Amino acid sequence: MLADGSVGNARGGKTGEAIVQQLHGRYYEQVSRANVYSIGCNLTPLSAATILLTASAQPIVGVWNPTTSLVNLVILQAALTAGINTVSSVAPGAYIWASSVGNTALTVGLTPFNRRTLAAAGSAAKAFSLSTASLLTGLTNNVVFLEAAEFPTACSMLTTTVLAATMTPGVAGVQTFDGSLIVPPGGVLALLNTVSSVTHSVSARLMWEEVPV
Repeated sequence: MLADGSVGNARGGKTGEAIVQQLHGRYYEQVSRANVYSIGCNLTPLSAATILLTASAQPIVGVWNPTTSLVNLVILQAALTAGINTVSSVAPGAYIWASSVGNTALTVGLTPFNRRTLAAAGSAAKAFSLSTASLLTGLTNNVVFLEAAEFPTACSMLTTTVLAATMTPGVAGVQTFDGSLIVPPGGVLALLNTVSSVTHSVSARLMWEEVPV
């Protein structure tokens, strides 16, 4: 029924599918309900800790859902920008998602910001960011490789040297999950690289919806 009380005609495709028109942006509804949160990483050099799978790991971005949480963290999207920060670089290897469950007592972590209010408040989760040096301190179970992240590296060669005046382009990627990955209570999800390197800098974003269990 339309706003004036009249009934509109349903639209259909040639194979029986319904045709719908999107009124707002894809994430607008849940953002407007203050259910969507983010953590970001400013442009920061990678470190030796960004490849670890232990409590000493430093995620580029990551999130922990406490066991006392009453929500699932439904991952919507992640993004990463990378670039070489010196004339002689060591490639950071592939970017990966690592995870574990049953984590009860992480002792550090950042407060995510709400994408409706822009305030760092209201989330059930604790987040991690390379730019603020938040390790997985207190991890109960080490994280393990989950799957490859869909982000390119600024250089795929193990080592490379360029002239000081040579322009080295950065690369950027967005991985859209659209709810296909959930971090349950007790779960940790971390974005890591796989080869120890400090010669590449990254910025990143992780965005999720908090849905009652």
